Amino acid sequence: MTGLHEYYADLHIHIGRTEKGAPVKISGAANLTFFNIAREASERKGIGITGIIDCHSPAVQEEIEEYLEQGEMEEQPGGGIRYKQTTVILGSEIEVKDPGRGPAHLLAYLPDLAGMKAFTSWMSLHMKNVGLSSQRIYVTARELQEEVESRGGLMVPAHIFTPHKSVYGSAARRMGEILDTERLAAVELGLSADTEMASRLSELDGLTFLTDSDAHSLAKIGREYNRIAMAEPTFNELAKALRRVDGRRVTANYGLNPRLGKYHRTFCLACGQILDQTQLAAEVCLSCGSRKIVRGVMDRIAHIADRVSPEIAVHRPPYHFQVPLEFIPGLGPKLMNRLLELFGTEMNVLHHVPVEALAEIAGPGIAGMIGEARAGLLQVDAGGGGTYGRISRGK
Repeated sequence: MTGLHEYYADLHIHIGRTEKGAPVKISGAANLTFFNIAREASERKGIGITGIIDCHSPAVQEEIEEYLEQGEMEEQPGGGIRYKQTTVILGSEIEVKDPGRGPAHLLAYLPDLAGMKAFTSWMSLHMKNVGLSSQRIYVTARELQEEVESRGGLMVPAHIFTPHKSVYGSAARRMGEILDTERLAAVELGLSADTEMASRLSELDGLTFLTDSDAHSLAKIGREYNRIAMAEPTFNELAKALRRVDGRRVTANYGLNPRLGKYHRTFCLACGQILDQTQLAAEVCLSCGSRKIVRGVMDRIAHIADRVSPEIAVHRPPYHFQVPLEFIPGLGPKLMNRLLELFGTEMNVLHHVPVEALAEIAGPGIAGMIGEARAGLLQVDAGGGGTYGRISRGK
């Protein structure tokens, strides 16, 4: 790809608190600050494009301005904020709820801090607490989409199949019922779905798929990520890549095996069983009779799909089942730090360091699991009902 370079990108990372302790994402870790995210992505993860999706918070914007004034970060001419080896894309996760429908989360990305601050001013007219993450906005999904796009921003529906607060999981059988799909920049698959599963819905054929972490802690950054070809790591280049313009594009999706996702299968909250369709009758668990059912992503897709089998669009990049290092049994924080000291970043360990070199530090068992993860050979026990799946070594 002449003139283009490939960057790892995770475009959905939350801020837990500001450095002064103000809450942003209540369920996020306290050390998940704007600066710590940028540093973790650059120095430990090896991620070149980072989407921080709570940058609409005025308290967060104050911190960003301080780092810009101090010279530790700088705004890029093509959009985004640069910290060492990482460009931060400024984003916001927003909850919409159209009349008669369930809630859904949408991601909005703006080119620069001035644009994000102006967007915050507009949102504050339609939102009860603009300082917190993922708050409901009292306009329709299409009105929000129009507002974001009129400001030069990008709209991406978040974790589109998850049972709680997503377009397909709770708001609509078809995305086109609430959004203009032709003008969306991309869609985010979420941790419990992959390209093959999503390709059973024909209305998604023209849209780029993103695999992002939805990180609520520093360790979760990069548990899902993308590889993107761009001329440089900026907002403008990212916009071209998502729309597949001038050779820019997503060249690979790295996502959890959907079975590792915590909402992959339908789950009974009362008896704790993962259920299939033979164990359901009119939304009742046949094992215990409870109606407290969380319908899993796989079963939801089967229910709303307009195709019996997937038809994968020709522009789709490969989807790699990536197992994050934190999922590897026996690989704790001390060993993780040792690997990063020797080999640089998590992306290097996951993709590039020879298994033999890993074995010298981590031992043959853990090194072998990392090698099997690269080859997609690790066995996976399915997750459901809010509990992640588990991995074991293949035979």
